[in-house]
Amino acid sequence: MNKLYALAAGGLALGLAATRPALAQAPSPTPAPVGPTLEVAPQPMPSDEQSYRRETVFGLNFNTQGGLIGGINMRVARVLDERWLRFWSLEGVSFKNPKEESVTNPYTGGSYKRFKANYAFALRPSIGIQRILFRKAADAGVQVNGLLSAGPSLALLMPYYISYDYTAARNNAFGPNDVIVDEAYDPIAHPEHANELFIYDRAPLFSGISQLKVVPGIHVRGGLSFEYGRYRDAVAGAEVGFLVEAYTKRLLMLNPPAPADPNSLNRQFFPSVYLTLYIGHRS
Repeated sequence: MNKLYALAAGGLALGLAATRPALAQAPSPTPAPVGPTLEVAPQPMPSDEQSYRRETVFGLNFNTQGGLIGGINMRVARVLDERWLRFWSLEGVSFKNPKEESVTNPYTGGSYKRFKANYAFALRPSIGIQRILFRKAADAGVQVNGLLSAGPSLALLMPYYISYDYTAARNNAFGPNDVIVDEAYDPIAHPEHANELFIYDRAPLFSGISQLKVVPGIHVRGGLSFEYGRYRDAVAGAEVGFLVEAYTKRLLMLNPPAPADPNSLNRQFFPSVYLTLYIGHRS
């Protein structure tokens, strides 16, 4: 009987020893979660190109075909991807003929442009593309963009008016009750050195607006813009570039009497270099 107990105890010890490595290698079960669980999706890092889809800017234009201030413009752009934008723009500028001559009346102090026939303005609607060449940091730095656009040009020719003193021209003397008439400047009716002393002054700018004439044309523009600003929703910068413009006929701005040739003073093609300072916003 004692031998039987000894054999049984030995077999039990050997069985426990055999099962001990298997228990050590078995993975411990994962405890079941208690209560509801919430999976959080990974959040992408914010980027400047994802922070807006539309850009609107307003600018003040300076160019080699205009006066001190060339004109104003507006541009609205939509983001296509992280590098490209598509935009439309509208610009209004004035032309100044480099051969214009300002004359001052020594008796009245008034002034006018000798032989000037028309004021010349241009409206330029256009469509174009913009590529971001160098992106600025999120809150500082300078961004460089390349722009290319084209569209129609509409030249607006408005007659140049003067104030003419008919009483002084008849009496050869100025008086307080003179009859002064605003009329279109005509170098033949108001010839140089003869009746120009009786040109009292230039008339108000829009005196001839009812006789406005339109001359169609086209233009192409290419430029670089340098954008500054510390905020993603604000835009400020400068654009420099080159513009070529052509019209269906010469824009008559100066009209001297014979034997001078008006074609030598008026042009049909207008290449120019421009600078635009602009501000705007993004949304």
